[in-house]
Amino acid sequence: MTQHDLAVRARRALTPEGERSVTVGVRDGRVTSVLSGDDAVLIARREIVLADDEVLLPGLVDTHVHVNEPGRTRWEGFASATRAAALGGITTLLDMPLNSVPPTTTVGGLEAKRAAAEGKLAVDVGFWGGAVPENSRPGATKELAALWQEGVYGFKAFLSPSGVEEFGHLSPEELLAAAEAIGEFGGRLIVHAEDPAVLEDAPSAAGRDYAAFLASRPDTAENAAIARVIDAAKATGTRVHVLHLSSASALPLIAQAKADGVPLTVETCPHYLTLEAEGVPAGATQYKCCPPIRDSANRDLLWRALADGLIDCVVSDHSPSTPELKDLDTGDFGTAWGGVSGLQVGFSAVWTEARSRGMSLEDVVRWMAAGPARVAGLRGKGGLTPGHDADFAVVAPEESFRVDVRELRHRNPVSPYDGAELFGRVRRTVLRGEDVRPDSTAGRMLVRD
Repeated sequence: MTQHDLAVRARRALTPEGERSVTVGVRDGRVTSVLSGDDAVLIARREIVLADDEVLLPGLVDTHVHVNEPGRTRWEGFASATRAAALGGITTLLDMPLNSVPPTTTVGGLEAKRAAAEGKLAVDVGFWGGAVPENSRPGATKELAALWQEGVYGFKAFLSPSGVEEFGHLSPEELLAAAEAIGEFGGRLIVHAEDPAVLEDAPSAAGRDYAAFLASRPDTAENAAIARVIDAAKATGTRVHVLHLSSASALPLIAQAKADGVPLTVETCPHYLTLEAEGVPAGATQYKCCPPIRDSANRDLLWRALADGLIDCVVSDHSPSTPELKDLDTGDFGTAWGGVSGLQVGFSAVWTEARSRGMSLEDVVRWMAAGPARVAGLRGKGGLTPGHDADFAVVAPEESFRVDVRELRHRNPVSPYDGAELFGRVRRTVLRGEDVRPDSTAGRMLVRD
């Protein structure tokens, strides 16, 4: 019998066929077999035997992370982000093209990212490119094709100001030009969808009142922008993806587009599923993000869309900054940086809420492993499947813990989850058959096939 490098024996494991008892064989960093029963005959040099209260999951996949290195490494960096990811059961992440300096909008910017990441990665990391006015104007889109040739997974665009000067937002004409260019080489356009005209007409945000901030980012801004993205996909046939959906009132529009065959996928985030506007304290700017956390009724509708399969995946949109930029001293929602830090605890937060709603761990794995991998085209990730990378998360789903923001491996101790009681302790993370340890640098830089 062929000897394996590793055998993983689990009474409970989440496989594409459902939850079952398995023995997983690993050779050369890949899954070679998934045998029924945790006592199956399999010869290996090393074994991992899960405890009775543990469940074997495929390594989670987070396709929406702002690492910010180089240029804004005080906000977050590759070493801190990938270690936080590993502690949360994430073995693969895709880095957004901002808020680094330079952004990943040129091949030179991508090269700077890769140089900054070298030797620092605890988990595998791939890169999104960016679609900005400079590379998306009609007749000036060659840089998009060059980035695609260099292996980015797609292109992020904003339809409203991004918050940083070096990453501009697209006009309707530029959005269509970018979609046409990206469609020509079979790429994917991923969009922060808020309409700038609607935002301009909304009340301005200022002060410590969260309700005033919420009114400044109405759901109608999301809905109008999502409609524009759908129209661009219809006109060009290009694959489009709506980032961080917070507006449940956009769901009928999304459902119709999918029914019509528009190549559209949609994500939402843990903070939209687990937090609610009614619970945001005055001045608690750690909750500020764009689009915003909305009310509990909206949250319930997002959960229903997840259960129905209308929303394709759940990813963090980890968008940290320094404490000073969050204006924690003044609590002014008008001036504070907009972004939630939750990379390390996203799985536990979603599982805690899903569990309370009668949903299964299998559902969470579909949303946070298989779904993101499928949407982004990450082959060999997101499932306990022969031929896939041997990436695993070992979790104790019924173990609870209290989040202490000072103990998170994010670079800065700011998170709306501070003090939260969550279920689902991640006890072990395995990347290509090897344990991810605090000093691990075995993560690889991924290039789209």
